[in-house]
Amino acid sequence: MRELDQEKTIAILNSIMEFELAGVVRYTHYSLMVTGQNRIPIVQFFKAQATESLLHSQQVGEILTGLEGHPTLKIAPIEETYKHTVKDILEESLNHEKKALNLYKSLLETVENASIYLEEFARTMIGQEELHNIEIKKMLRDFS
Repeated sequence: MRELDQEKTIAILNSIMEFELAGVVRYTHYSLMVTGQNRIPIVQFFKAQATESLLHSQQVGEILTGLEGHPTLKIAPIEETYKHTVKDILEESLNHEKKALNLYKSLLETVENASIYLEEFARTMIGQEELHNIEIKKMLRDFS
């Protein structure tokens, strides 16, 4: 195994933490903006996404402090179209999830063959983000 690039790993983890914290805000906002006949299940979906983003940021923060890093107090910029149809919100969500997936892939590339724990963490998170992408794509099919 090679040596872990701790500085680069900490930087990526902080980027992930900022992004996950932005997800908390994003998905909370979306849960408030949904209207219409299918509101309740969609609101529940976004609330669950917000809760999961918070959990992910906490997990990343624990790893950061374990690596002697300092968790960020920032959140990533939140892009919004200011359109609040369910389709628009889901499309924004898909873009967000794709970026999250890429961040976790970057983490995997950095820690691969250097830390079994971090490699497995990154793989697990990639799997979760891929599932989110699939679910949102399925939700968007009704709008095709």
